[in-house]
Amino acid sequence: MRRFLRIIVVLALSAAGIFSCKSQYDVIMESSDVDAKYAAAMDYFNRGKYQKAAQLFESMSFLTTGTERDDTVQYYWGLSNYRFKDYYTAESNFAKFLESFPRSVFAEEAMFYRLDCLYRASDRYELDQTGTRTCLAAIDRFEKEHPGESAYTPALEAMKKDLNGRLDRKAYENALLYYKMEYYKSSQVALRNVLKDNSENIYREDILYYIAMSSYNYAKMSVPAKQKERYLVFIDDYLNFIGEFPDSRYRHELDVLYRRVRKETGQDGGAAVADVENN
Repeated sequence: MRRFLRIIVVLALSAAGIFSCKSQYDVIMESSDVDAKYAAAMDYFNRGKYQKAAQLFESMSFLTTGTERDDTVQYYWGLSNYRFKDYYTAESNFAKFLESFPRSVFAEEAMFYRLDCLYRASDRYELDQTGTRTCLAAIDRFEKEHPGESAYTPALEAMKKDLNGRLDRKAYENALLYYKMEYYKSSQVALRNVLKDNSENIYREDILYYIAMSSYNYAKMSVPAKQKERYLVFIDDYLNFIGEFPDSRYRHELDVLYRRVRKETGQDGGAAVADVENN
């Protein structure tokens, strides 16, 4: 019975607001004491309580506008969100910071962290690559504004390699789709255009292989009257391929097709075949 009465009293007191005591964090959040807020925010940050730190830095940001702490508060607001892995908010924080404080002592770090946020937000190659291009453009701006070796250079080069690799893969896979659908004329054009747009595409060997295979299959499926002319295109593509990649894993397969085509077109035998087979 007494236990029941105690429960009733607790519920009544709670309803009356007697048990409305606030945590130290809540008190600081509602305070207008900038020094207390700043000290608490830095303490939370240093202890890895990044979400609480970000909320405190945000809550004091309007109180420190125009003061000597302004850029520090804005920077640590972004950095707290970054450490909390809220990269979308952090990118917005750093972008605003750089616009407001381009000459701050934190500017270079803020620019790098913003780049890292953009990098983390970019999509894998199968999806839209607008974010990838945005990040690459931002990296180019960083490098122009900070010429020479930077502490961030290795990380930026790794980002660029990955991002450019996504663009290369996207272009290659999009063109290869025509080949997989057996639209060989279209795949010829699409694959050649990939290399026209970027001759250093990291999938260059595969692209040249599929160009040659597209040419071969297109000729093979053509009416007899057009086959010889189209097989000659394959021969050109084959010679171009082995000239660049003589030891390719595709070499044996293409050699077989090359000998077959020379036979089909009446060019088998002679020095030309011997020269190719000796490569």
